[in-house]
Amino acid sequence: MVGQGYAVVDAHCHVYPEKIAARAVEGTDTFYGLHSACRGTVRDLMEEGLAQGVDHFVIQSVATTPKQVTGINEFIAEEVARGEGRLTGLGTLHPESADLTGDVRRIVRLGLHGVKLHPDIQRFKIDDFRFLRIYELCEEEGLPILMHTGDHRYDFSNPNRMLPILEIFEGLTVVGAHLGGWSVWEDAERMLAGAPNFYVDSSSCFGFLPPERVRELILRFGTDRVLFGTDYPMWHPRQELASLLSLGFSEEETRRILSENAKKVFSIAE
Repeated sequence: MVGQGYAVVDAHCHVYPEKIAARAVEGTDTFYGLHSACRGTVRDLMEEGLAQGVDHFVIQSVATTPKQVTGINEFIAEEVARGEGRLTGLGTLHPESADLTGDVRRIVRLGLHGVKLHPDIQRFKIDDFRFLRIYELCEEEGLPILMHTGDHRYDFSNPNRMLPILEIFEGLTVVGAHLGGWSVWEDAERMLAGAPNFYVDSSSCFGFLPPERVRELILRFGTDRVLFGTDYPMWHPRQELASLLSLGFSEEETRRILSENAKKVFSIAE
């Protein structure tokens, strides 16, 4: 068990119903030109993660159309209820929903602990004025947002678009996935490091950056601002945990990254 000796929260897990998981994983693989290591179901997530010493999982999925929002949020809430205390759920929103207020209120009623957005897949620019209502509502309800950030192929979620959101909504907590900017890490480091309401996670970085660069970026953002995440099912928890533990952080820094920061951001009970 790679994670033995530390409490571990995997703060970035995509999950799907059994009947559509294979198709959903294939779609993501096609989008990124990769081949996922795992199956994308909650059962597989827990089997693979628990075997490696992961204690808790933050699960979510992304609505690609407004009509998917309710079904996805109910699915996540149902899985959390069955998860024997090992799962924390995030809701999804779609910027073109006719009732964003109602969607956010249902997320709160379902007991979900935040919101996941993926602007590159959902095809919206995160600083588009038409969609600022999302951030306003999440700020009002105290819902942190786990946001996919960065992609050199598109102009939806790059750091230049994240920066004004953080400046306008000072009470909103945002976790920028992939160390703040997948494939545009230099921009993320330059623009976003030090923002007081901004965290990052470590997901989908080790497969693209040398370990010394990952360590450098984590230190730049601060070990009190980094959450461990695997981007399940894309990467296997054994591989991701081993990579994180190889970076040579102190025990205190490692505890923060592997569990304490995620517990704070997503209000995960001890």
